[in-house]
Amino acid sequence: MTSIEMDESKIEEFMGRMVGYMTGSAVCFGIWLGDELGLYRVLAGAGPQTADAVADAAGCHRRLVREWLDGQAASGLLDHDASADTYLLGAEGAAVLADDSSPVFTARAMNAFGSMALDMEKIKTAFTGDGGLSWGEHHPCLFRGTEWFFRTGYRAFLPGVWIPALNGVEEKLQAGARVADVGCGHGASVVVMAGAYPNSRLRGFDFHGPSIDTARQRAVEAGVAERATFEIADAKSYAGTFDLICFFDCLHDMGDPVGIARYALQHLEPDGTVLLVEPFALDDRATNVSDNPMAPLLYMASSAICTPNSLSQEVGLGLGAQAGEARLRQVFQDAGFTRFRRAAESPLNLILEARP
Repeated sequence: MTSIEMDESKIEEFMGRMVGYMTGSAVCFGIWLGDELGLYRVLAGAGPQTADAVADAAGCHRRLVREWLDGQAASGLLDHDASADTYLLGAEGAAVLADDSSPVFTARAMNAFGSMALDMEKIKTAFTGDGGLSWGEHHPCLFRGTEWFFRTGYRAFLPGVWIPALNGVEEKLQAGARVADVGCGHGASVVVMAGAYPNSRLRGFDFHGPSIDTARQRAVEAGVAERATFEIADAKSYAGTFDLICFFDCLHDMGDPVGIARYALQHLEPDGTVLLVEPFALDDRATNVSDNPMAPLLYMASSAICTPNSLSQEVGLGLGAQAGEARLRQVFQDAGFTRFRRAAESPLNLILEARP
């Protein structure tokens, strides 16, 4: 075997990057565990607490909780007072990690990362086979994690920024409009819109039955079940005509996005609108890889979840979670839409408007 000279400084830099990724993965696991055990909820608003007090309040083993707390403090998520040996979860941390009604709560999104590890063998089979792995074949952690990964953005931006950025849509929703949410999952976006626009009637559609069951439960919990209903249907089988048809972070997962956009056009009122929310991406792939800070996360999620689901369906276009605005525009133009524009954006999403 021929020996290759390596630059020691580059090895150190590469290994530093690897340790950073491993640390991040471990911290994500700790966040997932803390949410599952209720440890953040014990810490929230309680002021400085000893490890034993936290463990006792959560009903957990004292020694293990101390290790977890030290890991949380070392990662900067908790403040540790060494002299008193107490731990504090600040108000900002509580909003992100403990309060699932907060618009920035993300702790439960860690379920999605757990699902990738739990589904490793299925994902390997997709890579070495025909590439297909249907959404419903994943571990249920994926469905929970996806809900909470995107839910914060919907709460923070959907009624306040994204809907107002569409031409004439907010006025329709305020007066009373018919809305379809295709690929609604656990219904987070439907529930947010139903709460913000009480005169409108919303219908969520998804081909995954267990997700529809959860969506119905979420609507009841939010008190919007009378105006937000959910049905099992795929993206080319729902019935009705609508003023607004939404695709939230899902079109790229679908096998036939052109056919699905064409079906939406057929079920849209003549002056209706499609709201397409997709993961943020730059159009040039090389530039996206080098300049988009979200690209590492979204490409890996796409390779394990999004693209395999598309490849498991008819057509199997495999857009992927980093399709970008130009590629999505082409999809809607091919489907027969004549107007397409970027209405808004966030660090995580492109908010796109398509009209007949």
